[in-house]
Amino acid sequence: MIFLTFFLGVLANFIGYLPPGNINLTLVQITINRGLKQAVHFIIAFSCVEFFFTFFIMHAAEWLSQQVKLDTIIDWVMVVLFFILGTITWINRNKAPKKNYSNRSSIKYGILLGFLNPVQIPFWMITGTYLISHHWILVGRLALIIFSLGSACGAFLALFLFAKFAKYIQQKFELSNRAINIGIAVLFFAFSAYHIFKEIYLLRA
Repeated sequence: MIFLTFFLGVLANFIGYLPPGNINLTLVQITINRGLKQAVHFIIAFSCVEFFFTFFIMHAAEWLSQQVKLDTIIDWVMVVLFFILGTITWINRNKAPKKNYSNRSSIKYGILLGFLNPVQIPFWMITGTYLISHHWILVGRLALIIFSLGSACGAFLALFLFAKFAKYIQQKFELSNRAINIGIAVLFFAFSAYHIFKEIYLLRA
């Protein structure tokens, strides 16, 4: 049962980080601009925060599900977050990457985005409730610790593969840092616009 709990944590969060979002797009940017070593530091720091994040959300899932306006709040937080990330990326699109980066900067960035990751709240509310209601994982503290540890490992694995893939694409197609930064900035702005139009549609429905 312990192994199954750990495996479900790994599988759930691995799948959760496959769709493009603020975390994996930021990771792609770090990989391209700073190199794979800095990306790994970011991933490790982020995955450590993900452990505590998952543990907290799984504990609070029932209470969070009762908050009527939670989805709306998360959408507007994502609008602001995507817009800020897009603006920063766009401003720095023409800057040549530095040759040396402090390990602490990538670690701090990973910790910061680990906490500023509201999209994971509804993900774990849905996924966690499903797994618990089907008795695939237990609700005890030890079981949730093991599940959260698996979640952290799943995040690490998915993001590491993203970083490796980003490096491969850059080398394979000889893409410039400027082109990649512009592409990522456009995606950030597009995601921000998506959440705005989503809220407008819900208000008019």
